[in-house]
Amino acid sequence: MTTIVKKFEITSKGLMTGIESKVKCVPSNEKGIRFHIGNEIIEAKVDNVVSTDHCVVIGNQNAKVMLIEHFMAACAFSNIDSLDVYLLNHYELPILDGGSYEWVKLFGINKSDEKYYTVKEPIYYENGKTSLVVLPSKEFQITYSVNFNHPQLAQKWVSFDNKDEKLRNEIIEARTFGYLKELETLQQMGFARGVTVENTLGLTDDGYTSSLKSDNEPIKHKILDIIGDFYLSQKNPLNFKANILVKEAGHAVHVNVCKLLKEKLIEI
Repeated sequence: MTTIVKKFEITSKGLMTGIESKVKCVPSNEKGIRFHIGNEIIEAKVDNVVSTDHCVVIGNQNAKVMLIEHFMAACAFSNIDSLDVYLLNHYELPILDGGSYEWVKLFGINKSDEKYYTVKEPIYYENGKTSLVVLPSKEFQITYSVNFNHPQLAQKWVSFDNKDEKLRNEIIEARTFGYLKELETLQQMGFARGVTVENTLGLTDDGYTSSLKSDNEPIKHKILDIIGDFYLSQKNPLNFKANILVKEAGHAVHVNVCKLLKEKLIEI
C-alpha cells in the first residue's frame, strides 16, 4: 500500500459549480481511496459512479463527489492506493490547474507496488463512431484518437506508454478543454461556472484562447481522463499489461468499459 507522507489542505474553485471547495487529504494505512463528505464515506470505485455528465460523479443516495477524474489520475501517476479525502465544505473537488499537475506535486511520486495486471480476454466496446478496445499485451500503451470539429484536432492521435518522462509530464499537466462558443450555454445549464483561461483550454473556430502547454494538449487531457476513470477499477491502469485503443470516447464510455475491466483484470 502507498499513501501520502503527510496530510494537507487545499482550496480552489470547482470547475463545474464555480464554488470554492476546501479539501483535506490524510494518509491512510487502509487500502483504497475514500472520499468523506459529511457523515458519508464514498469509495472510489466504478460501482459508485452515479453520473458521467460532463465529469465523473460518485456517490450514493445521501451524498456525492463531483469531478474526480483528475484527482484519480494524479493518484495513478503518484502510485497512491491508500488515502482518505475529506471534502470540508462542498461536494466538488477543486479544479486547481485544470489537469493533475498540482495534485501530483502535493502527493509526490512514489515507487510502484510492482503488481501488474492484464485482461484475461480482449474487451471490445463500440457505439457508432466511438470505440474502445483493451487487448492483453506485454507492455502498457494507450493510443487515443480524436476527430473534433476543429482544424488542429481533426483525425489526430497520441500514443503513451509511460516510458517517455517528457510525455508523461505533458499528460499530467494537460488542461481540460471545451468549445468557447458553448461556454455560455453550459453555464446557463449549471456547468463550467469555474472556467478560467488558467484551468481550461478554450477551442475557438480556428485556434485556442491561450497558448498550448504542449502539442495536442487536448488529446493528452483525454489520456489523463481515461487513466483517472480506469483507476476506478481499483487497479492502477499504469500497471496494466495491456494495449488500450480509444477512438472518440468520453467519460461514459470510459466508465462502461471500466465496469468490464473490473471483471476481467487478473494479476500476473
